[in-house]
Amino acid sequence: QVQLVESGGGLVQAGGSLRLSCVASGRIFSINSMGWYRQAPGKQRELVAAFNSGGRANYADSVKGRFTISRDNAKNTVYLQMNSLKPEDTAVYYCNANLIPNSEIDYWGKGTLVTVSS
Repeated sequence: QVQLVESGGGLVQAGGSLRLSCVASGRIFSINSMGWYRQAPGKQRELVAAFNSGGRANYADSVKGRFTISRDNAKNTVYLQMNSLKPEDTAVYYCNANLIPNSEIDYWGKGTLVTVSS
């Protein structure tokens, strides 16, 4: 049973920083892709940052230069360092992973809430 567990969300003032973590556990041989999505109230879920199957990091234009994704393959963990946070970054942040075995499945965490006050 694969699980993705996020942590690190919270309330922060505009201009502040937070670091999110996501740990994948269970029967995992390797990671195809892993990253972060977010969903703000009344909006669709959107990509924030993710490593693709080639190991390249992709970012949403809205977070480029402010957010940095990193990973620890030995720990099946991905991080999201968020700096210069803005109120429009307020959302539930979800971890997403595509794993070996079971690459036909997209795994999701339960999400962690990030609230940025103005």
